[in-house]
Amino acid sequence: MPAKFVVKRGTTGKFRFSLLAQNGQVIASSEAYESKAACMNGVRSVQKNAAGATVDDQTVAVKAAAKPAPKPAAKKPAARKPAAKKPAAKKPAARKPAARKPAARKR
Repeated sequence: MPAKFVVKRGTTGKFRFSLLAQNGQVIASSEAYESKAACMNGVRSVQKNAAGATVDDQTVAVKAAAKPAPKPAAKKPAARKPAAKKPAAKKPAARKPAARKPAARKR
């Protein structure tokens, strides 16, 4: 089944057409037309003009002619980050005095 145009009347009373691919997916939609005759003229215009239409890809960057490349800006030296603080050295644990043995009792 080839592609087809579908003409519909919207809730506003205006006419629109859509171009459907063979698989039923919409590949083009029209503007709103006041009359069905104007909408059908739009369909005929697309049928007539689309066959030989070229592609104007405006997403491709155009090279500028005769414009010198801008000079890169002088880079500022990178700011130094403050040195990380070193962890404090651990102090040796205070020694507890040796436990005294109880004095031997005399008998």
